[in-house]
Amino acid sequence: MFRPCLVALALLAFAPGLRADGPSRVIVSVKDQKLMLMSNGARLATYPISTSKFGVGDAWGRMTTPLGFLQVAEKIGDHAPEGAVFRNRRFTGEILKPNAPGRDPVITRIIWLKGLQAENAHAFSRCIYIHGTPEEKTIGRPASYGCIRMKSRDVAELYAQLPVGALVEIVNDRLPKIPKAPSGTVFTLEQPKPKPKPEPEPAPLQRKSPPPKNGRKNRGRCGRH
Repeated sequence: MFRPCLVALALLAFAPGLRADGPSRVIVSVKDQKLMLMSNGARLATYPISTSKFGVGDAWGRMTTPLGFLQVAEKIGDHAPEGAVFRNRRFTGEILKPNAPGRDPVITRIIWLKGLQAENAHAFSRCIYIHGTPEEKTIGRPASYGCIRMKSRDVAELYAQLPVGALVEIVNDRLPKIPKAPSGTVFTLEQPKPKPKPEPEPAPLQRKSPPPKNGRKNRGRCGRH
């Protein structure tokens, strides 16, 4: 049975920094193989998707799609062309057309998900994405290696409207019946107002030391998707 929106509102506490117009969220139905984009409790759009052909779960090495509440942790691929190939989350310069023979990389956009519950706690480390795929002929049935695959045009449209921090619920049940939002409705984020900086106190003259070198954050490579 579908969880009510009150649960989603409560889970917004797990998404620090999110200031959205209503419960901005996505619901993914494994049974329907569809994704619903919502804003303020109304349906903006529904897209066909593809979840894992190995079933559901969050165990290491199983290549399954996790269930439960997650949130958008990162978005990668701003302004990349449709069909842009990503390897280790970097654009390789290659562009693929839909259903390119013998090719199955991550393309177009990457929406990286982070689990909010014990049942999906490994999602970020497992590199569970919502992403584009050239294998568009498989969309509509389970065919991925854990991620949620979409057609390039659809994932680009979703990416443009889904803010970092938005809730993503993945369920085994069918999508709920939600009224359609008025035409032109999009997600809106309130940017936090900058705090005024205190006036700096004058300091005695001293020799400047060279700035420290910033180390780059190490991120592991992920498997197939």
